[in-house]
Amino acid sequence: MLERAQRGMKTLQGVRGPKVEDIFHRCCYIAPSDLVMEDYLRPTPLAAFNPGAFLMDEKLLVFPRLIFDYYTYTSSVGMFELAIEDLLQGQIPKHLHTRILLWPTEPWEFGPGCEDPRIAMWNEEIYILYTGARQYDEDHTVRIKPVLGMAKFSPSFDLLSRGYFSIHGDDGLFTPAAKDSALLAPKNEKAVLLWRPHIGDLSLCWRSKADLGEYSIAEESMDPVLVPEPWESRVGWSTNALPMGKDEYLVGWHGVSRDDQAYRNGLALVDGEGYVRAISDYLLVPQGLNECYGDRPHTMFGNGLVQHKDQLIWVGGVGDYAIGIFITPIERALEKLRTV
Repeated sequence: MLERAQRGMKTLQGVRGPKVEDIFHRCCYIAPSDLVMEDYLRPTPLAAFNPGAFLMDEKLLVFPRLIFDYYTYTSSVGMFELAIEDLLQGQIPKHLHTRILLWPTEPWEFGPGCEDPRIAMWNEEIYILYTGARQYDEDHTVRIKPVLGMAKFSPSFDLLSRGYFSIHGDDGLFTPAAKDSALLAPKNEKAVLLWRPHIGDLSLCWRSKADLGEYSIAEESMDPVLVPEPWESRVGWSTNALPMGKDEYLVGWHGVSRDDQAYRNGLALVDGEGYVRAISDYLLVPQGLNECYGDRPHTMFGNGLVQHKDQLIWVGGVGDYAIGIFITPIERALEKLRTV
């Protein structure tokens, strides 16, 4: 896998430029104080950001990452609803009733908790990909590393299963540090998985084939498909995969600049096997006080991408503390993609 990663770094660079063309209208911001918790003693979070999103029955379901204290910075995943027509008119209720769906219950989540959800739904089951932190003893030392977790829910959001992904190969089982993921069209507990495992000293965006029941990834199915450009310290998938037609999906990605450490975002079109067919330069970037000042300055980060009629809606975290909702015509977004 390390050889594949090194080869990917040599062959996949040069498809993007550092150009910035922000095409998204700032629809609204949602502050942590706008959320009212339904099922937790603490009434509001200190931070609510990096939300997944899913459109269902003219309602936008938003799944924010929630933090209630900074002593341990432990995250959970909540959910609230917005009427899509009200949202498009910029009308957001000041009290958004929110419940917690995922919180740390397993040892591999006891570090940072449950972070940065991405949502998919098939056959009336809801899949939430997220980052956990695997804690284990090695040479009498407790170590923590991020792992790619997935939880499956019923249509009424009853938890059915949860676990984290490992790679299965000729040399046995390997669990890499990993995050930044999206699922493509699961069928019979199988799916194509976009993710960013840490292989050797390289963190690249890979495609792979995953068994969702076994939480396993076949090593031979893994191929790097997106790498950081020379001006970036890293790149990662930012959003769920949005179906765009037969065998095509639109996925958001982020890159971190070496110069100013800012998180900026673009879009990629991938085929049903997870290979990048077209990609943009940066299309959504942090601007102004609300987006540039926060717990992590100059950070614009996914995680939800939905389409309503002819509008593309990107639901993202700003500054690692709040939520922004950004909208652009879908055709305008697709015009910015270049074939690779």
